[in-house]
Amino acid sequence: MPELPEVEVVRRGLERWIAGRTVTEVEVLHPRAVRRHPAGGADFAARLKGQRFEVARRRGKYLWLPLADTGTSVLGHLGMSGQLLVQPEDAPDEKHLRIRMRFEDSAGTELRFVDQRTFGGLSLHAETPDGLPDVIGHIARDPLDPAFDDDAFQSALRLRRTTVKRALLDQSLISGVGNIYADEALWRSRLHYDRPTGTLTRPRSAELLGHVRDVMNAALAVGGTSFDSLYVNVNGESGYFDRSLDAYGREDEPCRRCGTPMRRRAWMNRSSYFCPRCQRPPRATA
Repeated sequence: MPELPEVEVVRRGLERWIAGRTVTEVEVLHPRAVRRHPAGGADFAARLKGQRFEVARRRGKYLWLPLADTGTSVLGHLGMSGQLLVQPEDAPDEKHLRIRMRFEDSAGTELRFVDQRTFGGLSLHAETPDGLPDVIGHIARDPLDPAFDDDAFQSALRLRRTTVKRALLDQSLISGVGNIYADEALWRSRLHYDRPTGTLTRPRSAELLGHVRDVMNAALAVGGTSFDSLYVNVNGESGYFDRSLDAYGREDEPCRRCGTPMRRRAWMNRSSYFCPRCQRPPRATA
């Protein structure tokens, strides 16, 4: 599932190509693509017609397009395979095209939502006073947000009776971090994923937060992480950070720090990758 860097790459593309454009027509080609909009596809299309998009916004992994002067937004759920693509109007339809939006200007491009596995979708929501779609009002700020409170995060982290990777994936504590970048930040911090958060000193938690930011900024610089053709920006281009991963997906490969073979362990219906020498497990886990 896309994490903060991949979603931010898409947001920047929408800011460039979609902001300020007025919708003239919406086609909903698959009902599952609007299943989070209870009134259905026809209502979704009718309510968008004539609306002007403002600059796309993001919090953590969540992306939305505010509608000018309405107090509502189109929230995009990319799911496992969702793509928001800006395509020429005469480009052939993608095999898994689910929603199409056309605009009143003469730019000659349209916005398409493509989703092979149909886990994602678009939906309309009222905005909170902070300008967030109401359904994500509980989501914490992400570490690249200028308003992110480092001290509050470090204090909350130590108070949580949990383990460090679970805390990093808790979107009510810190948003935008998923499995890939959690493993990368923990490797850089030399922390095992099952380390209890209560054992982290303030300097250690500050160091971890710094590594979270570093790995996300590095991923952003190369367009995010693309393991297959499903993770692309609005122009259909893949990111290249998978070539720079130090932990995730490197089972049995030598640790780039000490040479010990990397290990993979099943964890919460996912996998955790770590170096058994650099990231020693806590005694109970060992």
